[in-house]
This record gives sequence, structure tokens and C-alpha cells, in this order.
Amino acid sequence: MINTINHQQTERESQRMQANREELVERIARVLPEDGVIQPLQGIHLARICTPLEKVHGVMEPSLCVIAQGSKVVFVGDTHYQYDAFNYLIATIEMPRASQVLEASKEQPYLSIRLELDPNLVSTVLVEAGEVQSAGRADVRAIDVSPLDADLLDAVVRLVRLLQSPAEAPILMPLITREIVYRLLMGDQGSRLRHLVISGGYTPYIARAIERLRQDFDQPLSIEEMARDLGMSVSGFHHHFKAVTAMSPLQFQKQLRLQEARRLMLGEDLDAASAAFRVGYQDASHFNREYKSVFGFPPMRDVQRLREAASAFPG
Repeated sequence: MINTINHQQTERESQRMQANREELVERIARVLPEDGVIQPLQGIHLARICTPLEKVHGVMEPSLCVIAQGSKVVFVGDTHYQYDAFNYLIATIEMPRASQVLEASKEQPYLSIRLELDPNLVSTVLVEAGEVQSAGRADVRAIDVSPLDADLLDAVVRLVRLLQSPAEAPILMPLITREIVYRLLMGDQGSRLRHLVISGGYTPYIARAIERLRQDFDQPLSIEEMARDLGMSVSGFHHHFKAVTAMSPLQFQKQLRLQEARRLMLGEDLDAASAAFRVGYQDASHFNREYKSVFGFPPMRDVQRLREAASAFPG
């Protein structure tokens, strides 16, 4: 008898999740009928892509990422995280990353939603849930993938419904967002989400180091000075930085520099040497080698390729 009841509950849960996945696909496709990325409400980003893409480089903000249809892989340092409609990705610290859509077609486009995670909201929910002193490692990797459970998926679907209910959105969005944060805190990634507010462990020190690197990425990097300012040994700083970001401090700085150089060449029409100098490189040939190692092409050829691709798909 008990086995029969459990089987029926499992079956209902499976049907509920399938219905929610189908609704999520339908609603995102309705709001975003053509390829692109939009932010229909503050902190909510939708994406639609009809063809698999090459790697896209950028900086990932603290976010919850849910795929409605298709699949994607995110590269951070030497590690990659692949996920699809059955899993979600969470990132808790701003860091350079490359991402690549793997599955997408005109018949079944890649569709996703990204919800920015506000540290103040996470802190409030932690306090209200009585989880401030919850045990758990504070210095875990700042990004990972976990299975998407029925309750979290249900909340995400209700959030997307608000995109077609503008009168209700200002009232209900804060409540649903709070629920999503709560379910994340209570789920597999709760200790990871505490990165945003936790006071213990080494993560706050690494977050300070990341902020400094982002502000001064074009300046020479002194690991010894940074470690000393944080009250850490050089070896300890290296270890904990890589534990959280999957990169060494130098790799992190290189990613930031090269992404900014790419932006300068594309957006401000700088030549490679000028862009290299602007982001802190003193040796143009060294810049060219590092640029090609990350983006796959020499700087100016890469920029020309990106411009040609953009002109071929002006929409």
C-alpha cells in the first residue's frame, strides 16, 4: 500500500515538472519570439538562440540560471559546467567566464532565464530562516550545477508568468524572488549561496581580492602585496582564490584584461597595440599570444570575424 502511494506521488511530481517545463518554454518563447537577450523586468534576463554558438566571453554576475529548452556549457578557468532543462546553475561571485550554447535549433530554440541574486535579499532570507549560523563550508567553489527540483521550477515558472502580468509584477515579483532565494538556500547549493553574505571562512577575503582585481585590472599585480593586505600567506591566498574561482589571481586578471581589450577594439575601434597598452600590457607580442590562446584568433582577425558575423545577423 505504501509503495503504491509513493509511486503515485512520484508520478504526480513527474507530471507536474513536465507541465512546468512545457509552460516555461511556451512563456519565454512568447515573450521573446526572435533570437536575442532581453531584460523585461529588473534583474530578470531572458535568452533565445536558434543555432549552437561558439564560446561567448564575459563576466558572470551572481545569478541563478535556468534553461527551459536546450543545453549550455560554462567555462571558468580550467573547469566547465554543463547544464540543461533538468539542472540549474548558480554563480555567487562576479568572475570572467566563457559560455557556449550546445543544443539549439529553429524548431527547438535554446531558451533560458537568468535571475540576478541580490546579496541584501539573500542576507534577509537567511536571517528570517534562522540559517545565519548554519554549518557548511564557506569557501566552496563559487559556481556549480545542481538538479532542478519541482518546487524551485514551480517558483521560476510563476516568476515568468509575471512578464505577461505587468500590473501584478511589482507586487508579486519580490515575493516570488524571495521564495526562490529561500529554496536555493535550503537546497543543494545553500552553502554556495552563502558566499554572498557569509562572514566566516575565506570567501569574503577572496571577494575583496576579486573586487580589487576588477577595479585595477590594468595595473601590475603584486600577489605578495595583495596577500599581505588580506592577512594571508601567499600560498594560502593562491589556494583559497583558486578554490573559489577555479583560477589563479594571474589567470583571473588576464581574462579581465583580454575581455576589455576585445571590447575596446570592437567598440572604440582601437588597434591591437593601443588596446593592449590600455589594459596593462607592455609587450604587444605577449598580448597577441595570450589573446589568441583565449579567443582562438589573433586580435585583429578576431575583431574582423566578429564584425562580419554581426553584419550577417543584424537582428
